[in-house]
Amino acid sequence: MNVKKIILLLALAPTLLFAKQQGTPVTKDSFSNLNLNYPGLEEVNKLVAAKDYENAAKALLKYYRKRDNVKHPDYNMSDKANFAGKKLPEGVLEKADKGMLHQFYVHPGYGFIDYGQDINWQHWPIKDNEIRWQLHRMYWWQPMGLAYWSTGDEKYAKEWVSQFRDWAKKNPKGLSKENDRFAWRPLEVSTRIQDQTGTFNMFVSSPNFTPDFLLEFLNVYNQQADHILNNYSKQGNHLLFEAQRIIYAGCYFPELKAADTWRKSGIEILNAEIKKQIYPDGLQFELSPNYHVATINIFLKALRVTQLTGMSNEFPESYKKTIEGMIIALTDFSFPDYSYPMFGDAKLTGKKEMQKEYKDWLQVFPHNQVIKHFATDGKQGTAPAYLSSALKTGGFYTFRNGWKNDATVMVLRASPPAFFHSQPDNGTFDLWVKGRNFMPDAGAYVYSGSAEIQKLRDAYRQTKVHKTLTLDNINMDSCNAKLVAWKTSPAVDLLVYNNQSYKELNHRRSVLFIDKKYFVIIDEAIGDAKGNVGIHFQLAEESGTTFNKAKNSVQTGYKDGNNLLIQTLNKGTVLTEEEGKVSYKYRKEVARPAFAYEKAKNDNNTVSFTTVLYPFEGSKAPEISVKEGSKHNLAKGIVDLIFTINGKKTQITEQLVAN
Repeated sequence: MNVKKIILLLALAPTLLFAKQQGTPVTKDSFSNLNLNYPGLEEVNKLVAAKDYENAAKALLKYYRKRDNVKHPDYNMSDKANFAGKKLPEGVLEKADKGMLHQFYVHPGYGFIDYGQDINWQHWPIKDNEIRWQLHRMYWWQPMGLAYWSTGDEKYAKEWVSQFRDWAKKNPKGLSKENDRFAWRPLEVSTRIQDQTGTFNMFVSSPNFTPDFLLEFLNVYNQQADHILNNYSKQGNHLLFEAQRIIYAGCYFPELKAADTWRKSGIEILNAEIKKQIYPDGLQFELSPNYHVATINIFLKALRVTQLTGMSNEFPESYKKTIEGMIIALTDFSFPDYSYPMFGDAKLTGKKEMQKEYKDWLQVFPHNQVIKHFATDGKQGTAPAYLSSALKTGGFYTFRNGWKNDATVMVLRASPPAFFHSQPDNGTFDLWVKGRNFMPDAGAYVYSGSAEIQKLRDAYRQTKVHKTLTLDNINMDSCNAKLVAWKTSPAVDLLVYNNQSYKELNHRRSVLFIDKKYFVIIDEAIGDAKGNVGIHFQLAEESGTTFNKAKNSVQTGYKDGNNLLIQTLNKGTVLTEEEGKVSYKYRKEVARPAFAYEKAKNDNNTVSFTTVLYPFEGSKAPEISVKEGSKHNLAKGIVDLIFTINGKKTQITEQLVAN
């Protein structure tokens, strides 16, 4: 390139940069989505009427920069001073700075992904659908806003405006069927209209947030909210998220003509769906603990934003009461460290994270002593007055002998049909003893995508990787448990349910919690089906497991002496080691011990297993044997077993089913 061309390009550089940042011209149509009669917009209305559109845009920006009657639940313009010069939480600045380089934090399972100097919004390096979907949620934009508040550096505002315009230009609705599937899926759109309210407050005071950009922003925002209004998901948590977030849109931008329509639509949906999606026992009908917590927050976020705008009377008192019941249901199936089983695609959560949730919920329910107990780590309030509990409609059953860290807790799922996040695993359970989850659920590993990704997902959904019964190791056909019996007493807590796992095989599982100390599980494979019947178990990784095939026993070998014995006491049972894995985080997995007790079912006679799960202290497991009492008759639903544990005899007699 010769010297003259270089000089010419340098001379044109400011003009080219200005052209890149310049938005669409301001015209009368730029104001078409605004209600110019809204209080406070009198000057804007006057200038639009006079066809002075440039100054009308300036007046509108001035209005938004001074607006203080609309409160945001998380980020208000007045909060900027609280961040100025302050260090941001760990990871926030990294997301912002890498976002400036177009290395976007799309999903925690994949870290940062480079989308190129000229952003390629269709880039899909790994064919996991979540990468394409979550790209369009822009999880790095609020970190950029917080970095702007913290540093005052205009580079963040300038880049955010540039990225917003770039996305709008390259992802117009209708670009292609495939692009619409990802960029315009209602769930992603709803995430944007929620998060962009806070991002708006972070950047609106910047000189890079120009009058013409304000109108571009409002019109793109309006299009997105209208898209949700006309394309709600049919059911489930997606519908709830979309309804809650369109309420945000209606409450936060009341100056837009459609604001009342958005708000009323969202409120109407949530008022209807809270009755449809929440069972009488407080469980959300997708039966995934993660989404149960998310649903609590969806309902409360909607309530909170309407409270901030003086419109909360549109939710009846029963709405709050239902949410309160959902929180209590959560405490029922949680472990003492506030975690819960990873049933139905749930991910492992921690005490710090969950205690923050309880603290937030306590603000809404300050008089609930159980919520206060969890919010304060037991320093205030009271633990529930009961121990074992049954959420019978949703099918979560919890056996426990206490609420503190030294408790023994089993949470078992025997549920009706659920939805996408549900797995064919009725009967599976987690067992917690004295601060340790000995038998965590397998988790999910990944959601959906290409055939390769789906294969990875399917591996974690298999019935045989859960603590339940299989026929020939194939997935159960049906998850539709029917409760037979539930009772609690000082001596025995009892659960009995039936699940027609296969067309010709009913699985009846009876769980007995003996003396609030150990468990006896009786599994019966009932029906005409023939094949190999197995009951499967998986233990936590690094549990120092020892297999004793002669005794059909498996025991852990933790050095701290907190250990577990699993032993099946039937003759003719074969102990088989299996491949085991667990995924606590998305796309992260570790190997762990897994095994099955198996028997051949050659005719229509019932095959049964009697298994003891016995927590013990030290390295030597107890010696356990069993003998049938005179009344024992599983066909008639009668258990009469005499257990000998280290020489001490205990007789258990229970009626499993009504005569």
